[in-house]
Amino acid sequence: MNQFLIPANTKRSSLIFGIFMPIDLVIFLTGVGLTLIILVIISSANLLDNYTSILGLLPALTSVALVFPFPNYHNVRVAVGELIGFYTNRQKYVWRGWCSKYEFKDK
Repeated sequence: MNQFLIPANTKRSSLIFGIFMPIDLVIFLTGVGLTLIILVIISSANLLDNYTSILGLLPALTSVALVFPFPNYHNVRVAVGELIGFYTNRQKYVWRGWCSKYEFKDK
């Protein structure tokens, strides 16, 4: 039986810049672009104070937080998705080792 562990960095070559999946790049660029638009609108309307500038930075801060690398997961977005999946799916988890696919047969 040929059993071996796959190195942790084998998927990095399939990522954009070695960091982003396509959806992560879309989330990041959307958040930063939205922040730039909001800051231009705020500065042109002379509404620039501490609270409005912090509110203007929220989309970029949120998108950066979602795509930030997280240990043992790809990023925070993936970790949050795993947590949501854990708490919303069935609660019977069976350890099958390092299996690439698993079909659950309910008896």
